[in-house]
Amino acid sequence: MTSNHQPTEQIAALISETGAPGDAPTERLDVQSLGPPKPLKQTLERLADLADDIVLVQFNDRAPQHLYPKLEDRGYEYESVETDDATVTVIWHR
Repeated sequence: MTSNHQPTEQIAALISETGAPGDAPTERLDVQSLGPPKPLKQTLERLADLADDIVLVQFNDRAPQHLYPKLEDRGYEYESVETDDATVTVIWHR
């Protein structure tokens, strides 16, 4: 269930604040309404299904502290950006 699409203006602006490739296709994942550990699980499952060139943009209600070491272990880079509504973590493959 992968839909590769061009980033929306909002997502493109968020990605531009990070070191992620700005011209890559993106996938949006909103886990704001889920309690732990569901955001971690859903994010890792989605990443496993995505091609290496896709940037995953995760919207969460908090910084996913437990996700960060798992991303590093799997060869991903990431940066989190705080917005008024969410913590947005941009994840891309090295």
